[in-house]
Amino acid sequence: FRAGRWWQERTPDEKEGPTNMLVGSLLALMAFLLAVTMGMASDRFDTRRGLVLDEANAIGTTYLRAGFLPEPAATEVRTLLREYVPLRVNVADLDERTANFARSEEIHAKLWAITEELEATEGDSETFALFVESLNETIDLHGARLAAITYARVPETVLLLLILGSALTLGMVGYSAGLTRRRSPITAVVLVIVLGAVITLVVDLDRPRRGFLMVSQQPLLDLIEQIGPPTP
Repeated sequence: FRAGRWWQERTPDEKEGPTNMLVGSLLALMAFLLAVTMGMASDRFDTRRGLVLDEANAIGTTYLRAGFLPEPAATEVRTLLREYVPLRVNVADLDERTANFARSEEIHAKLWAITEELEATEGDSETFALFVESLNETIDLHGARLAAITYARVPETVLLLLILGSALTLGMVGYSAGLTRRRSPITAVVLVIVLGAVITLVVDLDRPRRGFLMVSQQPLLDLIEQIGPPTP
């Protein structure tokens, strides 16, 4: 605003030019960019939420179908799955999350080793095939969740463009007000708050481990109650 007012005082005979048109174009561009970015962040958030439910269902199905297996394989599988489910609950600490994923992959290897041992005697059984199918889905969903948390993010270039574009737009709004010597502090404050809130929401939706909006882990917590806690 002060820069626009200084320029207007220095060149009083010059017309304002297309400043207002430029400001309107920038606001329209920011609205479009905010809508696109919000859609990207929201889609990734919904994907992570859906994967939690899918994984809980897959693990629960595998646990139930483990009853088709002969002993002691059935008990071993269910014991491993009771240990596995708490590892799948998302945590904020990066080191703990990395350790949980590493232990999850160790359990995958143990479960698959049990399955390979049973293949010689149970390979022709349709119920055994159902168990293998659900176990495959459980293992695949581990990779899907890992990719969704680690790689499925709004590109940093887009977020940077969003922040820089907002700063430039707000600057041009103030500059235009300075040229006309008319400004509305309330309008400016509201614009800053709204842009800041939307950008904060976009960034928050794009953070899978912490923030105001977190993917609910309730399906996994409900599954822990159903099958029981890990065996000591």
